[in-house]
Amino acid sequence: MGDLFLPRRMGLKGFRGIPVPGRTTIGVTRWSVWSLPFPVLAVILAVEFLAVGTLATGALRDLAALPPNWPVVLVVLVVAGIVSTEASLGVERVRHRTDESPHIDLSSVWTFAAAALLPGALASAVVIGIYGHLYARVWRRSGVPPHRALFSTATVVLAVQAAAAVTGLVERGSLFQTLEGLGAVLLALLAYAAVNMVLVVAVIVLSGPNRDLHTFLHVLAHGDEAVLEFATLSMGALAAGAMAALGPAYAVLVLPPLIVLHRTVLVRQLEEAASVDGKTGLLNAAAWHVRAARALRRAERTDARAGLLVLDLDHFKLVNDRYGHLVGDHVLAAVAAAVRAEVRDDDIVGRFGGEEFVVLLVGADGDEDARVGAVTVAERIRGRVAGMSVDVPDLRGSVVVDALTVSIGGATFPADGADLGQLLEVADTAMYAAKRAGRNAVRMGLHAVPSGGVPPTPHRPS
Repeated sequence: MGDLFLPRRMGLKGFRGIPVPGRTTIGVTRWSVWSLPFPVLAVILAVEFLAVGTLATGALRDLAALPPNWPVVLVVLVVAGIVSTEASLGVERVRHRTDESPHIDLSSVWTFAAAALLPGALASAVVIGIYGHLYARVWRRSGVPPHRALFSTATVVLAVQAAAAVTGLVERGSLFQTLEGLGAVLLALLAYAAVNMVLVVAVIVLSGPNRDLHTFLHVLAHGDEAVLEFATLSMGALAAGAMAALGPAYAVLVLPPLIVLHRTVLVRQLEEAASVDGKTGLLNAAAWHVRAARALRRAERTDARAGLLVLDLDHFKLVNDRYGHLVGDHVLAAVAAAVRAEVRDDDIVGRFGGEEFVVLLVGADGDEDARVGAVTVAERIRGRVAGMSVDVPDLRGSVVVDALTVSIGGATFPADGADLGQLLEVADTAMYAAKRAGRNAVRMGLHAVPSGGVPPTPHRPS
């Protein structure tokens, strides 16, 4: 999105690599982009060539009908973008170091204003100026490889070209003075967001393990980033309106609220980072307790039911002893992803430490429904983990870890406990009963009886 920047996992070793600050590669042929999977590389190159092509053809068309004050507008927008970056330099560097997911860099305030005030080619020049400065001052120092910066810039160039094409359908003198002009600005805002967001998210999804429509839509609606982007684009539209009606110098009035917004976003990001387990991306134990307790209180008020699952990987110590802790971390992340994939978006998933995970399933209508639902989810998770094969890149090639199993204990609210502490105690006891039953099994409730769903299939990995 306008500046929905690619996640850090798309780094020097490809989209699954980790950027190394201060490390650079010499020569385009040595860039790590060439080692990316072919579908990802094809999309990246197609987007970049399309951006160059539209910019070249647009320049020939736009130069014939330049607005009278275009040099002043172009310079003011580039300078304003540079000033806002410099004023929030520390914030942006911290965000790049701490954020493992796509995030908004807020420069679309100026790039969308350019799309509203200038022809597409000149608006693209504003993008290149602002993003060139961003790369020099923020991205390069944060270990962002050149190919990633080029792709992000190309997506924004295409976005401003699309937005400028929409605003160009209305006479520029009436763009901010008529209802028709307001409609054009709104359509341009949607075009900008759609082009940039879809291109970035498409590459993120292609680079991940799940390449389906559900995954695409899930990433597309990532957290509050889409809302933040539309708010930033709206600020860009207001800035463009003020500059058109009152003069380019009024862009300076956008700088103070934008700087404050930068700092507000950082606070939110740091709060989110503090609640996430670094190895798995799930909630850490403290954050899970807070959210689960809140969900149970809400269930109690509404007379709803809930299920709680405690999961423990069987013989995980053997994985660490045999392959090392780095491979073990990859396995934990893969299991976390498997658990997350088998529950609903509203269910609360966390890592309790070591190889233990916990899930709160919310929203059942009755005690029996809560138990049946918990058993069904637990058996799905158990089966998915038993069928996993984790391929971990290694200096000597790759390591494949399979024969993984998980023991799961469950409890239901309020049948097995009236509060979170009681539910955890019951589910934990049931999980140890599953271990004693031979592992790779599900046990439920106060007496740790067999789940009654799919018959447990004990299995001990070698």
